[in-house]
Amino acid sequence: MITTPALFYIFSAVLLFAGFRVITARSPVYAALYLVLAFFSAACVWMLLRAEFLSITLILVYVGAVMVLFLFVVMMLDINVDSLREGFWKHAPVAGAVGLVIALEMAAVLIPGFNLPSAPAPDAGDLKLGNTKLLGIEIYTQYLYPLQIAAVLLLVAIIAAIALTLRQRKDTKHTNASEQVKAKKSDRVRLVKMKPTVEGSDVPLAAAKASGEST
Repeated sequence: MITTPALFYIFSAVLLFAGFRVITARSPVYAALYLVLAFFSAACVWMLLRAEFLSITLILVYVGAVMVLFLFVVMMLDINVDSLREGFWKHAPVAGAVGLVIALEMAAVLIPGFNLPSAPAPDAGDLKLGNTKLLGIEIYTQYLYPLQIAAVLLLVAIIAAIALTLRQRKDTKHTNASEQVKAKKSDRVRLVKMKPTVEGSDVPLAAAKASGEST
């Protein structure tokens, strides 16, 4: 019983340190690696809270897929770190105030849920289902509409990110399908009628034949 609280405080301290280093690291690669450490520490905290499904999902989805993709993208892009860090400390007080407000809001919402003495006792049938099945039932029954709203917001964020970062480069070649469909034969092929000439001479072929017959 003493080991669990000690591990909780250790993983929480590592999580806070990794989250702080994500926003203060000078290299984007180091920031991404610290974010991996933060996700792993959060997964360990969830494992201590007996949320095994959420813990494994966080490791498999975020650490194993999303963060690896972010890390490859950050390493392949030629990012000017100095230009990104301009005005960092100037906006730090505002960012800290916003972060404090977010933390207080999350605490106001989450702390009442940890009031274990007043929590209702779980049914024996629910305990047999397991955390994963109970979580699925709660999400797709009581929280179905918030789940759909979150999915729509994520879709809008993806479309907005693509629209903001999509730029046409001058050194790339691409085809316009609509222009190809509108093309006509007269726009592509032009027949030109020319008089035949002898190869290597500017004299027309008819004049060459006439000179040959006279000789």
